[in-house]
Amino acid sequence: MAQPELYQNLANRIKAIIGILELDKTSPIYRDALAICDYLENPIFRIAVFGPFNYGKSTLLNAILGKRTLPIDLIPTTGAAIHVRYGRELQTRITLTNNREITENGTDILKQFAILDDNRRMRDDVAKVEVFCPHPFLQTGVELLDLPGTDDREAQEVLVREQLLTADLVIQVLDARKLMTLGEREHLRDWLMDRGIKTVVFVANFLNLLEPDEQKQVYNRLLFVAESFRSELPNNISNLYRVDALPALRARLKGDTAAAQTTGLGIFESALQSIVAAKQEKTAIQFPRVEGIAISIKQAGETKAQAISAEIVAAEAKHKAKLEIKQKAQKLIQKGFSASVSDFQSWLYLPKLIERYQLELASALQDGTFTNWEEGIFKIKTREYQEDIVKWVNQASEFFDYHQPPNLTILFPNPPEIILPAPPPQPTTTKASSNVTPVAIATGLGWMFGGPVGAAVVGGATYLFSKNPSESKPEESSISYLDLVVKSYREAAEIYLTHFSTEAFATLEQYEKIAGKIINSHLTEEAVQMTTQHHQLQLLQTLLDNLNQNLDAVNIARD
Repeated sequence: MAQPELYQNLANRIKAIIGILELDKTSPIYRDALAICDYLENPIFRIAVFGPFNYGKSTLLNAILGKRTLPIDLIPTTGAAIHVRYGRELQTRITLTNNREITENGTDILKQFAILDDNRRMRDDVAKVEVFCPHPFLQTGVELLDLPGTDDREAQEVLVREQLLTADLVIQVLDARKLMTLGEREHLRDWLMDRGIKTVVFVANFLNLLEPDEQKQVYNRLLFVAESFRSELPNNISNLYRVDALPALRARLKGDTAAAQTTGLGIFESALQSIVAAKQEKTAIQFPRVEGIAISIKQAGETKAQAISAEIVAAEAKHKAKLEIKQKAQKLIQKGFSASVSDFQSWLYLPKLIERYQLELASALQDGTFTNWEEGIFKIKTREYQEDIVKWVNQASEFFDYHQPPNLTILFPNPPEIILPAPPPQPTTTKASSNVTPVAIATGLGWMFGGPVGAAVVGGATYLFSKNPSESKPEESSISYLDLVVKSYREAAEIYLTHFSTEAFATLEQYEKIAGKIINSHLTEEAVQMTTQHHQLQLLQTLLDNLNQNLDAVNIARD
C-alpha cells in the first residue's frame, strides 16, 4: 500500500475514534487530533514561524518571499494562521466558517480578515487564510505558515499550539535584546519537544540594534541555549541563525543583494533549503509526532472502552438483580393468580355448584325472591372470586409497567322460566268452589291456585322444599303432583346454574390467556436490553485494533 493511502487510513481511524469518544471540541486532544489528521491528509512540507508577538515573524517571512506579502506594522497585527503556498500569481483566498470562499488578487484583503480587531481579538468567522505566491522555494512543495504571536491572548495561543502540530519545521524567532525568556523555554518544551516536534531552528532577530561587543556576547549566549535544545537536524546544519529581518526585507525590496547578505538572510535560506531537501528525501511525514497523537487517542479510546465495559458490567448486575426481583414477583403473582383461578374454578364446578345452590335457588324461585337471591348472595360471591383474580393481574400490570387489560366480567344467565305441570282434576263438592286461574310468572311460583287444592299445592311445595316433619303434611292425594312441581323448580335452578357455570368457565379461560401474557412475557423482553453499549464497545475495540494495524503498517513502510 502506498504511503499516502496509509496516512489517509490512519487519519480516518483517528477521526472515527474521536467521534466515538465525544470529546470536548475545545480540548487540546481533540484539536490536536484534527490538526494531525489535516497534516496526514495534506502532506506538504510546512515551515511554521513561531514566537511571541512583535518579534518580527511576518517581517522575516516577507524578507524570504522578497516582497511585502504579509501584513506588518509596529503594532502586532497577525490574527490568523496564514498559509503561504505556491501559486502562479499572488492571490489570497479566505474561507469563512460558513464555507463561503473569498478570493482576490494580491494580499490587501488580509488587512480585513487576517489581522486583530480594535480589541486585539481574532475574527471568529474565519476558518482558513491562504496566500498563493510565485516563489521558487514554495514551488518545491513547501508551505510557509505565519502564526499569531504568543503571550498575547489565550485564543491566539490555542490556535498557535494547534497549528504547530502540523509543522515539519519550526522556526522559533528570538529577540536578541531579551535572550530566551522563561516563557519561550516553556513553550519550546511543552508545545514542541514534548509533542514530538523536534525539527526546530532558532532565528535571532534585532541583533543589529545592539552594539558590536554586545552582539557577540548575546549570540554566544543564544548559541549555548540553542545547543541545549538540539533538534532533529542534519549533522552539518546549525540550529541557530542571525537574521536582521527588517534590514533584510528592505534590501530585498530594493534589489540590493549585497546588503541582504549582510543581514544573514542568505545563509538562513540556504540552511532552510538543505533541511527541506534532507527531510523530503527521507519522508514527507514527521511520524513520531503522528504516532504520539495516535497513541494519545488510543489511550483515550482504551480508557473509554474500560469505562463502557464497567458500565456494561454494572448495568448487567443491576439488570440481573432487577430480573431476580421480577422473577420472584412473577412467581408470587403467578402462584396467587393460579390459586385464585383454581378457587373460582372449584366453586364453578357444576356438581358442587348444584349441590350448594340448587335447592336454595329453587326455593327462591318458588318464593318469588329470585332477584334478591341473585343480587344478594350469588353475585356477591361471584364478585369476590372475580376481584381476587383481577387483583393479581392488576399487580402484574403495575409491577411490569404494562397497561391493564379489561376486567374479568362474568355474565349471568337470564332469569329462569318455570313451566309447572298441569294440576290434577279437582274433586266435586257440594259447595261452590273457586275457579283455578293459571298465571305464568318467570321467577315466582308459576301457578297460583284457588280453593283447597291451591292451598294443598302451596303447602305441599313448601313442605317438600323445607322437609320439616313438624309441619302439617299436605293431603296424600296431592303428594305426587307436588313432587312434579318441586322437580320443575329444581330443574329450572339446575339449568340456570349449568348455563352460568359453562359461560363462566369459558370467560375465565379467555381471561387466563390475557393475564398470562402480562404476568409472564416481560422477563423475556427485558433480557434483550443493553445492545447499544455493547455495539459501541465492539465498534471502539475494532477501531482501536485497526488503529494499531495502521500504525504498524506505517512503521513498516517507513523502515
